[in-house]
Amino acid sequence: MTTAPTNTLTPPPALPQDGLMNGKIGVLLMIASEIAFFGTLISAYLFYIGRDINGPYPQDVLEVSVAPFKVLFNSIFLLISSVWIVLAIKAMRRGNMGAFIFWWALTAICGAEFLVGTGMEWYGLIVDEGVWMGTNLFGSCFYTLVGFHAFHVTMGLIVLTLILILALLGKVHPQNVEKVDLVSWYWHFVDGIWVAVFFVVYIFGNWPIT
Repeated sequence: MTTAPTNTLTPPPALPQDGLMNGKIGVLLMIASEIAFFGTLISAYLFYIGRDINGPYPQDVLEVSVAPFKVLFNSIFLLISSVWIVLAIKAMRRGNMGAFIFWWALTAICGAEFLVGTGMEWYGLIVDEGVWMGTNLFGSCFYTLVGFHAFHVTMGLIVLTLILILALLGKVHPQNVEKVDLVSWYWHFVDGIWVAVFFVVYIFGNWPIT
């Protein structure tokens, strides 16, 4: 007994690179949208600087000769983490998971230190200087811009920590390097945005207004 042939066509299996390429495009589009978002926040910060009727003003609480160097010291931990994450990805490509875990953990530690430093700065501004979002335009713009960046660092740190835990449990392997590398793209974006935020808030936006 013979069976009648069917006209159903079996679709070809999807190529593994298709999903990876879609992931890369997705991450690039997300980064592009985030750059536009931060561009809007930075523009608003610059527009409203000096328009407060009542202080304190940036130069009153972010002393030009002192604060930038304090924040710069804290920023070094975040910026240098981009170096560590590059070394982590290179180690993973070589199949050296031990080195990957070391450099990846160091990246997460530097990111955590940056958040701790940001929290300490905010504590000083709120408790010692009395500056909060409702204080004036400066307070509102400052905490919005710096706060959203801290939020993005927090999200990146959560992902870094999850990958680190999975790597320690043996769930992350060298063949996953292309996917893990996408996380490093986001981390480089977070670091790059901070350079712009630091310059606008602590240097350009902190010049005395005459």
